[in-house]
Amino acid sequence: MSKESTLKTGRGDLAREREGLALMRNTARGALRVMETVGVVGRQGMGWLLGDRDELPVRLRRTFESLGATYIKLGQFIASSPSLFPEDYVREFQKCLDRTPPMPFHYIRDTVEQELGQPLSALYEWVDPEPLASASIAQVHAARLHNGADVVIKVQRPGVRHVLLTDFNFLYFSARVLESLAPGLSRSALSGVIEELQAGMLEECDFLQEARNLEAFNRFLVESGNNAVAAPRPVASHTTARVLTMERFHGVPLTDLEVLRAYTDDPAGTLITALNTWFSSLMMCDFFHADLHAGNLMLLEDGRVGFIDFGMVGRIRRETWAGMMELFEAIGHGDVDSMARAMAMVGMTREEVDVAALARDIGALQDRLTDVDASSLVQADRNDREVNQLLTDLVRIGEGHGIRFPREFALLLKQFLYFDRYVQALAPELDMFSDGRVDMFGALDQLPGGDEPLH
Repeated sequence: MSKESTLKTGRGDLAREREGLALMRNTARGALRVMETVGVVGRQGMGWLLGDRDELPVRLRRTFESLGATYIKLGQFIASSPSLFPEDYVREFQKCLDRTPPMPFHYIRDTVEQELGQPLSALYEWVDPEPLASASIAQVHAARLHNGADVVIKVQRPGVRHVLLTDFNFLYFSARVLESLAPGLSRSALSGVIEELQAGMLEECDFLQEARNLEAFNRFLVESGNNAVAAPRPVASHTTARVLTMERFHGVPLTDLEVLRAYTDDPAGTLITALNTWFSSLMMCDFFHADLHAGNLMLLEDGRVGFIDFGMVGRIRRETWAGMMELFEAIGHGDVDSMARAMAMVGMTREEVDVAALARDIGALQDRLTDVDASSLVQADRNDREVNQLLTDLVRIGEGHGIRFPREFALLLKQFLYFDRYVQALAPELDMFSDGRVDMFGALDQLPGGDEPLH
């Protein structure tokens, strides 16, 4: 064997050895994580047996918070999915906290340098050691590039992807065992939900995918000739799967009318711009932003509307969007009969729905759907609880009539209710359904036909 062949064989053996060691480390970490999970669940269960008898949803929410990132996100998924989970669990998990102690700055420095292959000082002119935000998956720091551009750096927490994979494998196995022990339990209600959530959370851990989402939304803005809206632009040279560098926006959240007046003399026009952009994105973008709550829309200093945080996106089918548009219009006009027909169209049911009876039950919610305190929008936590409660009540009524709603129903309806709060806070005189400046239905005419997904 030649010397060159011997060297290649040696390098190959070394690579296989490293892969084997990495596999062993990951297996050991996975086993430790499963043991940690079983330990936390066991302690919570033992506490309950010994007399700490709080409500089961409360106990489960506290257990999830103790277990960290995966379970916190699962709790937030439960909180935003009244079409899938019981009302008392949805209400309790709206309290699920995603506040974690900040990582020390030396970890931020080490991770960025390891991922990007250069010293921090060579990559950025300045990085603020104090984080702007710290959550279960990532931490965000303000920074400045050497060309003077203000940016933010989103840095993934150590080992979070591996923890997610381990946790979801454990959850999926547990769900399948539970389904086998309770044959009447629909698999789509447990293992199917876990698979869907796993895919979404793993995508959220891929900052390259988030960068692609930002690029796709910015392409949509350019192709639609929309100069009044902006999304942060990622810096490709400073971005990897675990580090995302993107443009920093300066402005104010679209929540406080008095603050907005310092930036614009037409709050209603600003809101209409945001509404039309979102509706048109349904047909022209690969996805729609599914979480435009009070903190994710900004009025920038230059007067544009900023769409931020594309961590939660959705995709819809034509027939679902058609039914949702009818539901939106019915809510706006206070037409409970049309609301009932639209809910029957969007939902999945095995039997004929008594639309008249459904309409009578929806009528009890009418005042809450059309007459909500606009100040709640400024109070983000209160607004989110209020919107989720309305969703829960609507879904509960639908289920009482044999209707089961898909996940996308909750995403779209929740977003519409957020828009309704924006209107009441910023432009109470605006009627989204009759104001000619709002093009709510233009997207529907151009959507693909049939049962194919839109994107």
